[in-house]
Amino acid sequence: MATIRWKRTLACLISAGASIASQAAAAQELSEGLNERIALAPFRETSETCAPPIGKSRTLLFLQDNERDFMVGVHRGLAAAAANRGLQYQRLLAQNDSNVMNSNAENAKENNAGAVVVAPIDSVSLAPRLKALLREGVFVGAIVPPPATLILNAPQFQTGTLLGEAAARHIETKLNGKARVVILTHDTNQYLAPRFSAIRKALKKAPGAIVIADISPMTVDRKGGYDVMQKILLASPRIDVVLGADAVVLGALDAVRKAGAVHKDQFFGGIDGEPDALKELRKHGEYKATVSLSSPVFAYAMGQYAADWLEGKSIPQAMDILPRLVTVETLAAFEADSAEPSAVYADRARQESYLRKYGNICAEFRDRFINFPWSSETK
Repeated sequence: MATIRWKRTLACLISAGASIASQAAAAQELSEGLNERIALAPFRETSETCAPPIGKSRTLLFLQDNERDFMVGVHRGLAAAAANRGLQYQRLLAQNDSNVMNSNAENAKENNAGAVVVAPIDSVSLAPRLKALLREGVFVGAIVPPPATLILNAPQFQTGTLLGEAAARHIETKLNGKARVVILTHDTNQYLAPRFSAIRKALKKAPGAIVIADISPMTVDRKGGYDVMQKILLASPRIDVVLGADAVVLGALDAVRKAGAVHKDQFFGGIDGEPDALKELRKHGEYKATVSLSSPVFAYAMGQYAADWLEGKSIPQAMDILPRLVTVETLAAFEADSAEPSAVYADRARQESYLRKYGNICAEFRDRFINFPWSSETK
């Protein structure tokens, strides 16, 4: 009898252990968020609230990769939203050092920060730190790569199409249909690669356009663009069109000017709507267009949603930054909106011309964080 009772006890222990293991596995699965691609429904405004995160301070941290103008705009929008909603705000600048950013994310967890917005340097090494924050109910807003409570992306193919088609029109109307083209890519970044596929496709509308260089600079900044263009000019002294992110295209323009290789019908065009690109537009010179992804506007919205999260409100899981082509003719309106992101956010029609929102999430259901490369263009 004792042997039978012992066997039954052992069986119960094994069963209980299996149940605990099963629950632990389920919890671990939940802690990985939504890691398979799904289509998110449009964001639903709701007055319903859920439980806010417990023990988190009303602090918003910006883990910033570098000081390129686009990210300075993010900083400005977040700071304005934090001031508007009574959040303590701090910017933690990593200067392109992923180890520094990873350490800052770990410190945010230790200090019970309530909200973190991040522009990742190395998204792979950062991901475990962000997941640790997400599991504890911290709002994590990410600029492009997952994981995040609220992930921000642009319709990248649409973004590239706007710039590529503007360049193709210029080639046909101003360059007699012929041009030597440089594309400064970020094809190694899977999230941004579609914009360059779109640029290449759009340029086919100008059959006389010859792409003489299709290359990624070593760094995504002005110096990276300058350095790579110096090398391109050694092989091809005449350049007609240069396309890429504003930061690198501005650097390429610096190199072309230094080499004395400018001509009046050149088309330099970028993506991001950075301040120095806008300054170039005002000169009516070689820089002809930038595709605006207004960083102060989307950052202000992200800061507002961070505050909503901490108050137990339902917020979007994802946002599109809607691209628009900025030229000399449309520059004034764009600059007015960038200077006052709070006014854009307060005006529903203007806000929706910049942002499109998807999904719903709140702190109580934080296990539904996005953990896959989200894009509204992925079907």
